Amino acid sequence: MDAIIAAIADYAARFALDQTPAETVHAARRHLVDSIACGLGGHDCAAARMGRRIAATSTAPARAARSLGARTAVAAEAAAFVSTAMIRYLDFNDTVHGGHPSDALGAVLAAADMARSDGARLLSGMIVTYETAARLILAAKLRERGFDQGFAIAIAAAAGAGHVLRLPPAQIAHAVSIAAVGNLPPRVTRAGELSMWKGAATAFAARNALFAVLLAAEGMTGPEAAFTGRHGVFEQTGGTFAPKPFGAFLTGAIGLKYWPVENGAQAAVWAALELRQKIPISEIAQIDIATATPIWLEIGSEPAKWDPKTRETADHSMAYIFARALADGGITVRSFDEAAYLDAGLRPLMAKIRVAKDDAIDAVYPGRVILRLAVRRRSGETMAIEIENPRGHAQNKMDDGEVAQKFTALAAPVLGNGRAASAFERLWRIEREASVPDLFDALAIDD
Repeated sequence: MDAIIAAIADYAARFALDQTPAETVHAARRHLVDSIACGLGGHDCAAARMGRRIAATSTAPARAARSLGARTAVAAEAAAFVSTAMIRYLDFNDTVHGGHPSDALGAVLAAADMARSDGARLLSGMIVTYETAARLILAAKLRERGFDQGFAIAIAAAAGAGHVLRLPPAQIAHAVSIAAVGNLPPRVTRAGELSMWKGAATAFAARNALFAVLLAAEGMTGPEAAFTGRHGVFEQTGGTFAPKPFGAFLTGAIGLKYWPVENGAQAAVWAALELRQKIPISEIAQIDIATATPIWLEIGSEPAKWDPKTRETADHSMAYIFARALADGGITVRSFDEAAYLDAGLRPLMAKIRVAKDDAIDAVYPGRVILRLAVRRRSGETMAIEIENPRGHAQNKMDDGEVAQKFTALAAPVLGNGRAASAFERLWRIEREASVPDLFDALAIDD
């Protein structure tokens, strides 16, 4: 097998939670709480409803699992799709430059429920997933080459699910290879007017990853040289890359989101709130936003982002997010209701916003995330605002209390206050949870 695949498989098979630094375990626990919160908040999204409708209602018990919130087990790979679609829907889940490690979590959750694992095994599978995803996302830089994050998510999900199911290194290697060659999607998913697929693409990758793991467990083999072989990943993407060796942990450096918007727009919300305190909206003539090139490309460079007609476009529109935060005094999940993003009354304010990439900001990105605002008043006076490393960034972490508040805000509306509080306590001590299926029972939602 390729060296990359062999390293991932060996790490996944041999990883031990009791040899993991306490700070990494704590970080993973925070990310689990955050991801489950996002999933419960996105429980009723269209993609999850579709997934639940097409999931088989009967399957071999040994291959069955539940999605988040469900009481009935379905084919495990279908459960992986639904859970990831829920986690991803609000665009509120954790992030590292170029992707979202929690997008792979649906496969790990399904594997844990299918195998009737305990909480410690779920948590260790999650860390394997996050460590693999972060290394691949940061090293491959596939976004810059026109490929989508589903590639890294599928591989990481295969590694994490293989760990949960206690597969040997050779079988995990084949699962990772199958996931790699079967999931190299183009980034058109996140360009122009965005469709529902923006929030479901990585759910599809997680689903495929778990299916690859189940195939490998039955003896299916994958290409020996998925990365380095003729027509392999390196040749098809036009460049080689080498993920950081496993050893030092990266999970603690993965950011959480304070606002339910694309990560590059987190700073924009804070800038809008600061501007709102300084001058009335009626006095604004023009707003110039300077940001890093990847953020500009993603949410500030296309005409569709100034007239969003879908939820997915709105939460990836710098102009809409900034204007909505400025007008409303913040952003909530309701900011992306259809009536909000189609609001014709907001379009004049959006038209005053210009977004540009900035070489000086590029020079320090992504280690430092900077957004600069230049505002011209109707009087001709100008003012400037700068936001660096907004709340949730690895250098400006949300504290445990803020993570708990986020969980309650998203979980209580679907579970009720009492059940949400109980679920939080169980997730916060996940490594002591005796049964993942019992935990799923506690998260079940009565439709």
